[in-house]
Amino acid sequence: MTLLKSNFGFNRKLIGAAALLCPISPVMADGLIENINGITLDQDGEIIRFNGLLINHEGKVSKLITQKKQIPKQLDFRYDGQGQTLLPGLIDAHGHVSGLGFQALTLDLSQTNSLEEAKAAIKAYAEKFSGRRWIIGRGWNHEKWGLGRFPNAADLEGISDRPIWLERVDGHASWANSIAMEIADLADDVKSPVGGRIEKIEGKPSGIFVDTAAQLIQKHVPKPSAKDYDLALAKAQEILLSHGITAMADMGTTLDEWQSYRRAGDLGRLNIRIFSYAGGIENMTIIGGPAPTPWLYDGKLKMLGVKFYLDGALGSRGAWLKEDYHDASGQRGLPILSFAELRNKMVRASMDGFQTAVHAIGDAANAEAISSIADISDIFDGDRRWRIEHAQIIDPTDLPRLANHGIISSMQPVHQTSDRVMAEARLGPNRLAGAYAWQSIVKAGGRLALGSDTPVESSNPFAGLAVSITREDSKGQPFGGWIASEKLTREQAFAGFTTGAAYASFAEKNVGSLTPGHYADFILVNVDPLLSSTQDLRNTIVSETWVAGKPVFVKDQ
Repeated sequence: MTLLKSNFGFNRKLIGAAALLCPISPVMADGLIENINGITLDQDGEIIRFNGLLINHEGKVSKLITQKKQIPKQLDFRYDGQGQTLLPGLIDAHGHVSGLGFQALTLDLSQTNSLEEAKAAIKAYAEKFSGRRWIIGRGWNHEKWGLGRFPNAADLEGISDRPIWLERVDGHASWANSIAMEIADLADDVKSPVGGRIEKIEGKPSGIFVDTAAQLIQKHVPKPSAKDYDLALAKAQEILLSHGITAMADMGTTLDEWQSYRRAGDLGRLNIRIFSYAGGIENMTIIGGPAPTPWLYDGKLKMLGVKFYLDGALGSRGAWLKEDYHDASGQRGLPILSFAELRNKMVRASMDGFQTAVHAIGDAANAEAISSIADISDIFDGDRRWRIEHAQIIDPTDLPRLANHGIISSMQPVHQTSDRVMAEARLGPNRLAGAYAWQSIVKAGGRLALGSDTPVESSNPFAGLAVSITREDSKGQPFGGWIASEKLTREQAFAGFTTGAAYASFAEKNVGSLTPGHYADFILVNVDPLLSSTQDLRNTIVSETWVAGKPVFVKDQ
């Protein structure tokens, strides 16, 4: 037995010729991961259990072992899994890679429980980083604070003599202090732009800018440097791999982010797989040009599609509803794109073979997204895999339409527990059918892909798995689950974070399953997700994460 160190500096126990792996090479030799409780899904969604995993020299699965006699006599290495559960690397079907990294590197208000806590955190951050020109952060949630209103610029007075700019947890509203608004030179009577809303108090901007209105301030904020983007990517990878995430659909990729991913790939530092969806037509054409990019860095990176925003979020009342908000008469949210604009953009992308992903949260937005897909799907041949991102509130009459044209509902389970109380207030008790309707979508013949929307929510997928099967929060509330009929089975939830998420990004031949021919992307954990209690599932410990047959994360002992 040889004691080695990986390129992360962790001690590892490998057997036989494993010394060849120090330092870890890009491609592993033929080898065996043994003494494991292996679980994966096959192409039909059936559970396969195994106790050994054979990996070939390409870093792909060559065979699942269930009996000792199946083990080849000649192996380059053998690795003892110490009885742990081995799962396919989990895939987050909707997240923001750089956003996660930047949140970890800047002011994070997601854990604050009141306006006063938030103000104290902002002040402490401003004092700690006195050399920064702007105080930048995100994660505030006035609903969680129980504030009963949006915060405003007056709430930030006296905290700092520098501009403050703070994005709401859902990314669809931002909060500025008076100094930031002075820099933007906003007139008192400034009008809200199309697809956005400027909150006002006594006819003057209050400091809250919803959806496209945020650009009035954002364009004045110093842009991160290339080094900043690289640091954010490194931090995001560290977090994701520790959570057992080996691939993520990156929604809204910018050119700066793409260049950062390419730099990491060129230097051999890209350890997660990124399925990139450009942020709008301009980024799509700059990055992909006439067509989606090829798979780069042995299947680590591909820009395959484009994301469009159709509406905002429930928290900022930007989600586009068919009827007035229950708690705000006269407001129905904001369509960010018109009927014609959405169809034109979808056609433009589809003509060059790009997959489209439409952000739609409110029932009006989802109805419009479904109608747009129905209108244009017959124009284009081939497997298009139209995606709707979030699909949170759907009129029950529209649910059956999701089964048409192969529409994929890309949903984030933890949003349901975070939003439950707010959703009840925003929609009222009589309009909750079709809210976060996971099981109804499946029963109607629709497809699910599950993710986190990180950094809006934690990137930890095990909380998402637990919510999927219970519809309860971390405290077990509400007992029995909120709209319990929409719970998923364990197998459905597992598929949503593996084979379903892979399928949603045309990656099912490469990842999502550990059947032969797929990359050996896997994790070792301390629980069996198909048998454990939901509390144990929430508290799952990822001890190791491997990508393409090599270890890229090992938990400190």
